[in-house]
Amino acid sequence: MKKICVLGLGYMGLPTALLLASSGYRVVGVDINEKVVESLNNGKIHLKEPGLEELMVKAKGYFEAKREPENADVFLIAVPTPLDHSTKTPELKYVKIAGEMIASFLKPENLVIVESTVPPGTSERIVIPILEKSGLKAGEFYYVYCPERAIPGRTIYEMVHNDRIMGALDKTSANMAKEIYSSFVRGNIYLTDIRTAEFVKLIENIYRDVNIALANEFAQIAEELGINVWEAIELANKHPRVNILKPGPGVGGHCIPLDSYFLAAVFPNPRLLLTAREINELMPNYTLKKVKELVKDIKEPTITVLGVAYKGNVDDARESPALKFIRLAENEGFKVKVFDPYVKSFEYPLLSLEEAVKDSDCIVVITDHDLFKNLEPEKIGKLMRNRNVFDGRNILKHEEWQKAGFKVKVLGYGSKL
Repeated sequence: MKKICVLGLGYMGLPTALLLASSGYRVVGVDINEKVVESLNNGKIHLKEPGLEELMVKAKGYFEAKREPENADVFLIAVPTPLDHSTKTPELKYVKIAGEMIASFLKPENLVIVESTVPPGTSERIVIPILEKSGLKAGEFYYVYCPERAIPGRTIYEMVHNDRIMGALDKTSANMAKEIYSSFVRGNIYLTDIRTAEFVKLIENIYRDVNIALANEFAQIAEELGINVWEAIELANKHPRVNILKPGPGVGGHCIPLDSYFLAAVFPNPRLLLTAREINELMPNYTLKKVKELVKDIKEPTITVLGVAYKGNVDDARESPALKFIRLAENEGFKVKVFDPYVKSFEYPLLSLEEAVKDSDCIVVITDHDLFKNLEPEKIGKLMRNRNVFDGRNILKHEEWQKAGFKVKVLGYGSKL
């Protein structure tokens, strides 16, 4: 039975570790957070993700968490690679640290797998040279880059059913890694070289960023032209070769807002990519502009933000556009209150719905949680000082809110409701 050491027990590392353990591998999960390690060894999950608790039960006896790696047959790196926002460059220190930790234990014919998102060429220029500090040369140990392709809220399902791209050092590396992933992946596994696999991971996410930017630009144009952009996009998507994504108050998550900069780190002038990024980064500003129009006659307005997760029905607030929107609103002198039924930790106090809407002058929908679709506007309106709502996700039942006396604005609606 192969022993696998997984470094990083976050949103992608932990599900991967548990899938491998539930497939019969002996898995040691490594994380620098002592509380995470202790919690997992007590059978408690620190992440909210459908199916994760059940997977933990299946993995019992095959998985344990530790603070440091140890001897293994396979080492898998799934650590975060955040963006340094001051320089707009990828921060690879966690990948480097993981590589250095592995080098201390690396033995001939061990396999190293990297899943973390990195700029193309990172494996060749940084990770493999660090691993070679073990005294072994690449080829004496095996190496694969196999990026994750899953999103919070559907992580386990997508890890199992989505196709995977695998960039391998050589055929032996590819065969070893394919055997391991085939233990739980039901989708196809496609083989390529390492640098191409690194590139593919980035362009998959950048495609979505550019597409969303297109939708956001359409939304702003539609408002000027008196058109409902949501209806227009729905009709345009009936064309067999058109698939425009939805507009919104910004783009969040660990990958999509960052990956254009990861590519820009190795290619000096990706004009379309950075233009799309600028459009999406300015959507919180545009959202605030629309909110200001709603409350322009109210002195010292209080607004209520519904949702600070970066997407609906998850607890992940990484890179959420809500944070920028709130800071911009505060800079305008607004008092901001926040409600999110999923997120447990945020830079601003998370209130109950009743507390968040009490004496508020405007509700601003930032995240498309399903729970928001069925809110009771009449009940909420009684708690508010003024009845205004801006729907940045087009998820509310607008007629019901209007009947309850709310003035309603929707992102991308160029005509009155």
